[in-house]
Amino acid sequence: MKFDILLAGVGGQGILSIASIVANGAMHKGLFVKQSEVHGMSQRGGAVVANLRMADQPIHSDLIPAHEADMILSLELLESLRYLEFLKPSGILLTSSARVVNVPNYPPEDDLRRRVDQVPHHCLVDADALAKQAGNHLASNMVMVGAASHWLPLGLEEMEGEMAAAFSRKGEKVVQTNLKAFALGREAASWTPA
Repeated sequence: MKFDILLAGVGGQGILSIASIVANGAMHKGLFVKQSEVHGMSQRGGAVVANLRMADQPIHSDLIPAHEADMILSLELLESLRYLEFLKPSGILLTSSARVVNVPNYPPEDDLRRRVDQVPHHCLVDADALAKQAGNHLASNMVMVGAASHWLPLGLEEMEGEMAAAFSRKGEKVVQTNLKAFALGREAASWTPA
């Protein structure tokens, strides 16, 4: 078993929190894990990308080769498209519909959505709206973890346990809000690709 995820977004969206929660869950399950990350100008809304590789046998590189990612998990619409060359033909593009217009000539939303629709296996989630529904607009990253949970090689209880552990120092209310965001994301993506 091998599962490679390329995580993409902009600074402040919680890409590295997603990577940490999923990686810890995989390690607790006994899987081999490799992770690398590029922070860019993350404090100013710049690109953030992380490679997360999980397998039941040793992994020799922390970088995902072109056309080998099982999933691109993105918190920003334009960033989701930036790394399509890494997605394998049977892989899924799972992205938030959120846009962070942080560059001149940012493409129109309709153009971006059309490009997402051209990816054979894709799922678009309104993570920001679901995070607000959960009680915290900052929980959109956990909405996307919930959406991704259908395909991750981890059990539901393992994922929820990792989230609870990650947020426990912030108090029970924060834990429950993030678990609710996770559940809403899971519900929003409750289908499997062809």
